[in-house]
Amino acid sequence: MDLMSITLVVRWLIGWGLMWRLPRLPDLSVVGSPEVSVLIPARNEERTLPHLLTALEQQTFKPYEIIVIDDQSVDATAQIAKQAGVKLVQTPPLPTGWTGKNWALKTGYTASSGDILVFLDADTEPGKDLLRRLVATVQHLGGLVSVQPYHRTERLYEQLAVLFNLVGLMAIKLGARGGVAFGPAMATSKHDYERVGGHDAVAGYIVEDWFMAHVYERAGLPASAYMGYGQLNYRMYPGGLRDLIVGFNKNFATAAGQVSWVRMLAVVLWISGLFWAAWCLPASLFGWPIVGNSSLLYNVLLYLAFAIQLAIIVRPVGSFRLIAFFFPIAVVFFIAVFVLAILNLERGQIEWKGRTISTRWQGE
Repeated sequence: MDLMSITLVVRWLIGWGLMWRLPRLPDLSVVGSPEVSVLIPARNEERTLPHLLTALEQQTFKPYEIIVIDDQSVDATAQIAKQAGVKLVQTPPLPTGWTGKNWALKTGYTASSGDILVFLDADTEPGKDLLRRLVATVQHLGGLVSVQPYHRTERLYEQLAVLFNLVGLMAIKLGARGGVAFGPAMATSKHDYERVGGHDAVAGYIVEDWFMAHVYERAGLPASAYMGYGQLNYRMYPGGLRDLIVGFNKNFATAAGQVSWVRMLAVVLWISGLFWAAWCLPASLFGWPIVGNSSLLYNVLLYLAFAIQLAIIVRPVGSFRLIAFFFPIAVVFFIAVFVLAILNLERGQIEWKGRTISTRWQGE
């Protein structure tokens, strides 16, 4: 076996190692009768909010209160919350230095009275036991507990998100005290939330979950994160391809610098192998420039090795199995959005949900 083949095998094995352990939220029992406030920031969420509110009614653990924070919506979001009989709070005008979601959650916290806070994005789809597991895990571990939802896809363009989901998970440590957080579903005691300074501490950050985890750790409190497969779903960016591009663009541009260099190196090695396989098969078919073995059989096997691996490791992450065997398309899309993210970092801002959002921390 030549040196290039050896490095490709190593890079392929790294992919298995990075996705070997994806823990789900523990199945624990709630201690006592805690009063739990569920806070839902919502900006023009008339399509998703009804499903979340229905799912919350069906929880095995009943929250003390559900608060929908209407973030200057221009659709029927507020009316839906009123009809559901939950508490509705309107956000005041957005202050300088705050992002919309952080300000909404700060507003919701001010209006809450529970001793455990659960933050849920309006597009999340919780299973019946999610609140029980979240609350019990917060009681058991303390600090901040979060869940990454299973990415449910319906339309073909949504399959293009596969590599962003995978790379984001490969670059972090999951489980108890892993030091990361996922914004769609987070829970903490009000005491710990106030101890770290709440969302005031991350007011200007776009990807507030990454930095909230750092804030908890600096205060000596754990940040624990789990996979939502079988417990929590969402459908990211159902509004179309542009929303998907801009959404991953803002997250990618801000969070990329927060990953440890060791994990980032491992991710780069794996994804470079994937890129190599994506190029070499068509190159061997059409006589394009290629380094290493140009045999068609060799490159078919290389392609299948990465395609099968992708189909397997993505199963607990989202419904992406269709794109796994056509992964060169996802590779091209990933590179294009990465380049766009770099350009937006230089430009310093992007447009999201009708607002201009800075891709830099406000203190810079």
